[in-house]
Amino acid sequence: MSIKIALAQLNLTVADIQTNTRKILATAAQAKEQQADLVVFPELCVTGYPPEDLLFRSDFILQAQRAVAEIAEKIAGITVVIGYPRQQDGRLYNTAVALRDGETIAQYHKQALPNYGVFDEQRYFTAGAQTCLFMVKDSLLALTICEDIWQPGIIAQSRAAGADIILTLNASPFHAGKMQQREDIICTQVKEAGIPLVYVNQIGGQDELIFDGASFVADRNGNVVFRAAEFAEQLSIVEFVDQQPQTSTIADLYQPVVSEYKALVLGIQDYVRKNGFQGAILGLSGGIDSALVLALAVDALGADQVEAVLMPSRYTQDMSNQDAIQEAEALGIKYHVLPIEPAVTAFNAMLAPLFAGSKKDTTEENIQARCRGVLLMALSNKQGKLLLTTGNKSEMSVGYATLYGDMAGGFAPLKDVSKLLVYQLAEYRNTLSPVIPQRVITRAPSAELAPDQKDEDSLPPYAVLDPILALYVEQDKSAAEIVAQGFAAADVHRAISLVDRNEYKRRQSPPGIRITPRAFGRDRRYPISSAYRGTAALNQPAPDNVKE
Repeated sequence: MSIKIALAQLNLTVADIQTNTRKILATAAQAKEQQADLVVFPELCVTGYPPEDLLFRSDFILQAQRAVAEIAEKIAGITVVIGYPRQQDGRLYNTAVALRDGETIAQYHKQALPNYGVFDEQRYFTAGAQTCLFMVKDSLLALTICEDIWQPGIIAQSRAAGADIILTLNASPFHAGKMQQREDIICTQVKEAGIPLVYVNQIGGQDELIFDGASFVADRNGNVVFRAAEFAEQLSIVEFVDQQPQTSTIADLYQPVVSEYKALVLGIQDYVRKNGFQGAILGLSGGIDSALVLALAVDALGADQVEAVLMPSRYTQDMSNQDAIQEAEALGIKYHVLPIEPAVTAFNAMLAPLFAGSKKDTTEENIQARCRGVLLMALSNKQGKLLLTTGNKSEMSVGYATLYGDMAGGFAPLKDVSKLLVYQLAEYRNTLSPVIPQRVITRAPSAELAPDQKDEDSLPPYAVLDPILALYVEQDKSAAEIVAQGFAAADVHRAISLVDRNEYKRRQSPPGIRITPRAFGRDRRYPISSAYRGTAALNQPAPDNVKE
């Protein structure tokens, strides 16, 4: 006897319950046409994930429950497994239900509620405590939800209850290497329990989170016999014969740089689409960061939806303008040249009486950046286009950015992308088509806010800085531990001091796409007012800020 199970890997929108419902019904109808007996959707697919504090709203919960009733009423001839927030006996549960021919044939409440990293489910939900089994044809199926199968015991619990196949609904966000980690942990438990598993994950961008899909099916020996593509909607059917999955297509595992590039493209695309912007706009400087953001934006939205603005100052080198124009023309976008010197001159004249007797410093540099921010925000407001900021994670870590200047904007695609990865992503993009001028990739990075300025005038070389930042920001290593790994104490001290002192800037930065295990924002929540200094053991004075 066989059973055909469909995996519905979809891109859903938080709180667009009506559209999500239509999508679920259309996908279920498609699965039925393809002779599937059962179709499984992602975690909380009715509401989208994560709905965050919308879960505190009774009207939101009621809409979701009405949508489930509508889906149940309209489904016939196929079993559908969906997820939604269920209010029951005064408590809220992260629930999965199996629906067939107008009836609820199974209901399961998520048992393991994650409360780490980007997850905060214990804030909203009550944990379930019961295994849930139901029959489709001759197979006894068990329901689980995401974190349940990351924790030891729940898969084995379902197996002990007599389940033939585990079904798991997921909203597992992407970060570098997550796909491999996910499969390793889950397949190890599958092998130990000796039971096949169907893993369905959502795709799409939701604010800073990116969901990669990569849904899969593992046999009882823990071997992956099917894997869906990453970052793409896909309806796939896997046939089980005598409760064992038949080998099907297996998409590629995570590929460093390539997968991050896809994640960034999808993140921009969904942020613009789901928030109703009329495209995107950015400042194009001729440097590597804005060059990469432009390429990402065009790949995400199309050339007709992206606009760039060159804003040269007296310190902008000719090659910067040349390279920026070359890329804009290679990508076929509309671009403008707006020199900022008139605005800078006007501001300096206004401030001259108040600055009399003071030496020039970063204040004058920052005026230039803020003039650019004003121009870009004006164009964004007038055209309804999202302003993309171009700063990277290395800069945001150490505060090498100007408040209300280059930090002005609505979305920061590179917020979780280190400077070294920026270069790798640019080189990868040029393998698809050579749009970023090679000189942009090879020249020394510079903010071009002062004569002959280079980033290394204020910061350690990125080849040194980025590994230090990864150890301190992403792995919580102490200064002493980092120095013990071979880094110069002076470089460690400078980097960590700047990280500690610039939390206030990061709090004011736009949201950005999370692609590492530890991004600024939901992952890393440090107080602004704090006496903590990560360099205390090094007993050195704090450096001056590099920009403000």
